[in-house]
Amino acid sequence: MKKVKQSLVPEREDFPRIEENILKHWTDIEAFHQQLKLNKDCPKYTFYDEPPFATGLPHYGNLLTGTVKDICTRYASMNGFNVERRFGWDYHSLPIENQIDKAFNLNPPEDHEKFGIANYNNECIKNVMKYSKEWRTIVGRFGRRIHFDNDFKTMDINFMETV
Repeated sequence: MKKVKQSLVPEREDFPRIEENILKHWTDIEAFHQQLKLNKDCPKYTFYDEPPFATGLPHYGNLLTGTVKDICTRYASMNGFNVERRFGWDYHSLPIENQIDKAFNLNPPEDHEKFGIANYNNECIKNVMKYSKEWRTIVGRFGRRIHFDNDFKTMDINFMETV
């Protein structure tokens, strides 16, 4: 007897399950990577995506602008361009420093030297990456096609020296 492929849509109207099934299907068939392969020899299209401040969870403003950015890059891809899409993190921000100052009860600038600049920078880095998993999940649930594994960070020396 021939096995029938299970539908992506459950029999009952269980919208969260439908969403999960569709996202899993896109992952299983590597939809994003397949599209990138199809356009790899096409002319390049560069889209500079200003990264969000990574000081918390995404909010509607991040998701709205991310959706517009995704529309622009998908449109270019559909028109035969090779579009590299990398997620970015903005580390150069006072909100991150404010969070560290508050967490360690530091009074800038005098307490920063006592705390140690290297230690302070490391705490800032840890603080920023605290929400990276949630960003990946939420942005992915919106169906945005973007690389999280090949991301860029504004604090990386390679980024600062090239961009």
